[in-house]
Amino acid sequence: QVQLVESGGGLVQAGGSLRLSCTASGRIFSRYNMGWFRQAPGEEREFVAVIGWSGGSAYYAESVKGRFTISRDGAKNTVYLQMNSLRPDDTAVYYCAADRAPNGLASRISTYDYWGRGTQVTVSS
Repeated sequence: QVQLVESGGGLVQAGGSLRLSCTASGRIFSRYNMGWFRQAPGEEREFVAVIGWSGGSAYYAESVKGRFTISRDGAKNTVYLQMNSLRPDDTAVYYCAADRAPNGLASRISTYDYWGRGTQVTVSS
């Protein structure tokens, strides 16, 4: 079983930055692709970014490309989401997720096996 714990959310003004962290338990974190998703009030959960198990590849939603960067630190069992140039429409609960049997960089929610509880990001205008 893998447990994921997100942190780093908060309130920020438009144009500001935040860095989210997701720390995973378990020894085989290094073999999982890791993704970030978000869910705004009244909306469906949507894909934000994913990073391959080696850290050598990543894929982003069009809405965040060029503003967000996903990275991982295997020694710390942690994946990060650096969010710059934040906008009010980035306001959501952000979740990290683990894909234990990766076959490419997936954006579908159903691909992911483990989920954190989320961290709130609020961007004020």
